[in-house]
This record gives sequence, C-alpha cells and structure tokens, in this order.
Amino acid sequence: MAAIAVFLISEAIPALQANKGNFFTELIWEPNGSQVFGIAALAFGTVLSSALALVIATPIAVGVALFISHYAPRRLAGPLGYLVDLLAAVPSVIYGLWGLVFLVPFLKTPSVWLNEHLGWFPLFGGEGVIGGKTMLAGAIVLAIMILPIIAAISREVFLQAPKINEEAALALGATRWEMIRMAVLPFGRPGVISAAMLGLGRAMGETIAVALIFPATFDLSFQILTPHANSIAANIANGFGEATPIGRGALIASGLVLFVITLLVNMGARMVIARRKEYARAAA
Repeated sequence: MAAIAVFLISEAIPALQANKGNFFTELIWEPNGSQVFGIAALAFGTVLSSALALVIATPIAVGVALFISHYAPRRLAGPLGYLVDLLAAVPSVIYGLWGLVFLVPFLKTPSVWLNEHLGWFPLFGGEGVIGGKTMLAGAIVLAIMILPIIAAISREVFLQAPKINEEAALALGATRWEMIRMAVLPFGRPGVISAAMLGLGRAMGETIAVALIFPATFDLSFQILTPHANSIAANIANGFGEATPIGRGALIASGLVLFVITLLVNMGARMVIARRKEYARAAA
C-alpha cells in the first residue's frame, strides 16, 4: 500500500506543479491543452453515483440475505445463494454493455415521468434533455454489481445469529418477522454496515461499466435524470490513451484521490468489523 501511494504521489507531482488551476476546486479538466484541471466534479460524481448505488442495493441485498437465511426452504436456499454469488463473477464490461444497450433506453420513460411529477425534488429536477446516459442509469448498474457482495456477507452474518435467541423469541409467541427484527437484525447490523461499506468501495473503483454509461461531463449537479455524470475511474479509462505527459500525471493525481477515498472507506469497514469482534468476545 505504501509503495502504491509513493508511486502515485511521485507521478502526480509534476502535473500538479504544472496545473494552472486549483486541483481541489476547479471544475475544468483540460490537462492536455490549457493545463487547467481539477478533481471537484470527478470526486463529486464518484461519491454521488456510489452513494446512490448503495442506497439502491443495500435494502435489496439485506432482503435477499434474510430470505435465503431464514425464509427459503433448504432445497431452494442453497441454489439461490449460489445464483446471487454468481452475479459477482459477471465481467464488468458485460454490465456496462447491458446498461448501455438496454437500461439507458428503458429508463427514458420512467425518467420523464419522475421529472414531471417529482421534479420539485432536487434529484429528479432538471430541464432540457431528460433520460439517456444519466447518473441514475450508472447508479443502477453499480447497484447490481455490488449487490452480491452485500448479500453474501449479510447472509453469513445472519446465519451466525445465536439460535438460542431466535428460539426464545419464537417461544414467547413472536412471529418470524418479529423474531428477525428482535434477534437477527440487531446481531447482524455491524456486519451489514461493513458489507455496505465494502460494496461502496467496489462501486467507487468501478471503471468500464460507468465509462460506457456516463456522458463524461465536468460539472456539479444533483440532477440524476439529466445527462450530467462522470467519475474518477471512468475519466481515467476514457482519457489515458490520448493523454500527454502532463495529462497522464493529472490522471494519476485523480487516481491518488480515488485511492485515498477508497482507503478511508475500507478502513471504516475494518473498524466496524473490529468493533463487532470486540463485542462478540465481551459477550462470550
């Protein structure tokens, strides 16, 4: 990790020194021409798309994990668990092509409806072109990609819930959902949080899928139904082949920012897991 950080810093310093704008606040990205570039729009798009993906994927993944661990018959739970896990084996370029060919046209009508009826909400607002290559389309694809990670970890955590607590809740007359709410979810909450944070780290680093879907704009916009979206990873994939030496250094500098963000996310997940272990040892 230290070697990677040293490499990124050493390669980024010449470009940062040549930069004629503020790297942290500038919205323009022209390192190959005017040598003015900033990370603000790219970092904003990365965080927003990943957060939306997390909001979409986490409830579905938790529901799938609960169904497999506590509702589905044993004959169905095993194959269904394998099927969900197989989603993680699908190459990201396949997700990107599916999103570009099917999801982007499919979301056109729902996007127009959301804009017309819920346009007062900042995420669904906007004028002009509605639909197409939008933040919403990219977030949905990212959500599908991180869903297996969250579901698999959550499922294993729910299966480790103390059986004596579950049986005690049922013996007191609780329904299955009440038992899950009182005995399973409190036990599994730290595991779900850590799973979600690991999924968030995966979403932030995704490259090919979002590069195929995002329109590669450089602005700050919360409007997820208009063609305004980009991310650090997608920008690196789109611009590395034609980059000048300064442009290459600028892309590496943006990669350094992504490296720091994902490192912080994963450190947060590790802290949650460590707290769960300390709690388990104290309870034992």
